[in-house]
Amino acid sequence: MKPKSKILIIAGSDSSGGAGIQADIKTVTALGSYAMTAITAVTSQNTTGVTSIEAISPREISKQIEFTSKDIKPDSVKIGMLHSTKVIKAVLNSLNKIKAKKIILDPVMVAKGGTKLINDASIKILKSKLIENVSLITPNIPEAEILTKIRISSTDDMISAAKILLNFGAKNVLVKGGHLKSNIMVDVFLSKNQITTFKNKKINTKNTHGTGCTLSSAIATYYSCGKTLKKSCEMAIKYVNHSIGTGLKYGKGHGPINHLSAISINKKFR
Repeated sequence: MKPKSKILIIAGSDSSGGAGIQADIKTVTALGSYAMTAITAVTSQNTTGVTSIEAISPREISKQIEFTSKDIKPDSVKIGMLHSTKVIKAVLNSLNKIKAKKIILDPVMVAKGGTKLINDASIKILKSKLIENVSLITPNIPEAEILTKIRISSTDDMISAAKILLNFGAKNVLVKGGHLKSNIMVDVFLSKNQITTFKNKKINTKNTHGTGCTLSSAIATYYSCGKTLKKSCEMAIKYVNHSIGTGLKYGKGHGPINHLSAISINKKFR
């Protein structure tokens, strides 16, 4: 089996392996593509929370993006944790230099355990500069509330938030509904001319660490292989749900999902 496409991941590292760069690499690999990385921060964390965050300098992040892409041109880009205004500006500048297309932005703001991963100034520039330069933004409900400053407690509220993000300049929006109290999981996809809802039965588990990272990387992978953005979202949601449903039970807190759920190994290695 040879990789079908090449994905550049710009995100932070999660030492526990459930989220961040580690989850991104596992997702891209499990779905049959080739992962490259530009690490924006190193975190020390486990399933119970984050204990420290060490930022990588904007200059070094740019070097990772540009030098990697000069040699192996990515078919799509996934952006995760961007912790400062300088980092956001550096990433935007580098993506323009490499002429990146098919960019998926996961606006990572708060870790599963509640630790804030981005400051207010960065949120402001993300809204004013970054959103309009990506193909899709994939906020969960708390992130959508921070970005739009509205309260979200229903599917209609999710649609309203997505419309506000479109007005900010977003080309396409996927608002993830996992935080709503319901037996049915609803995710809402909006572009300027269509609204699509994806409905799935909610799986009752606390092992959902890294689902946002995984979803955005899966979308980037399917999109890089020629699927439409809407179809990429649909397939990525199915992959994440399947990975949750075949659940792992690692750790004492919010455990990881099973990224290997998509892999079937036919060869035996001895």
